[in-house]
Amino acid sequence: MKLQSQNPIGIFDSGVGGTSIWKEIQLLMPKEDTIYLSDTKNAPYGYKSEEEIIELSIKNTEYLLERDCKIIVVACNTATTNAIRILRQKYDVPFIGIEPAIKPASLQTSTNTIGILATKGTLHSQLFEKASSNLEDKITIIERVGEGLVDLMEKGKINSPEMIELLTKYLKPMISENADCIVLGCTHYPYLKKLIKNIVGHKIKIIDSGPAVAKQTQNVLSQHKLLKQNTSSSPKYYFYTNKNKATLSYFLKEYPNSIIKEISF
Repeated sequence: MKLQSQNPIGIFDSGVGGTSIWKEIQLLMPKEDTIYLSDTKNAPYGYKSEEEIIELSIKNTEYLLERDCKIIVVACNTATTNAIRILRQKYDVPFIGIEPAIKPASLQTSTNTIGILATKGTLHSQLFEKASSNLEDKITIIERVGEGLVDLMEKGKINSPEMIELLTKYLKPMISENADCIVLGCTHYPYLKKLIKNIVGHKIKIIDSGPAVAKQTQNVLSQHKLLKQNTSSSPKYYFYTNKNKATLSYFLKEYPNSIIKEISF
């Protein structure tokens, strides 16, 4: 497939969380056409084996390539940390990955203690281990697996008592251990920022990688001369999910021109 500037940006995630990345991309490059693929049927990826994550990531990639995507954003921390190396070896299209922003957090902390809320699949990956080991020895990392958070979000229970109870359980120990930065290591979690702020207070920095990912996507498109050329036509935003279209629609309610379809794949 010959990559062309008029082709869409492809984005995939294990569910609706990656729409937090899509929104940053849309904000930075509003003229670009996009195709977002939500593999909600198999969410969350965080408790699957590395082999399963790679297999699903290949399936998602091929779905987007069949629709002529010029770049693919792996808008899932777990898929990035476990599968992006394989995807880059297998396909010629550029890939953009998502990693927990532990390096930026290490540069912003005053207490030299940062908390990381992520999935088991991300925290146990080789890529995460490598990134963590590259930090200065004085930096203490407090890791917490956000078990149950993605499940609640995919069911539309963001502001539920269960969500607040789980977040409190995961976040309070970080504050007790003097963390002053909390890294959101899953693309679902930026939607929980308001709840997190209510629990940890406004003095704690909440760090996610969304804006940096959008900027990197723009940079790579520019390097490959794939940024969409000036056009009078309105951009097209397609969203596909293999389960629960209503949840995806809820997260995109401020984008009424989005085309949302439930599909089998």
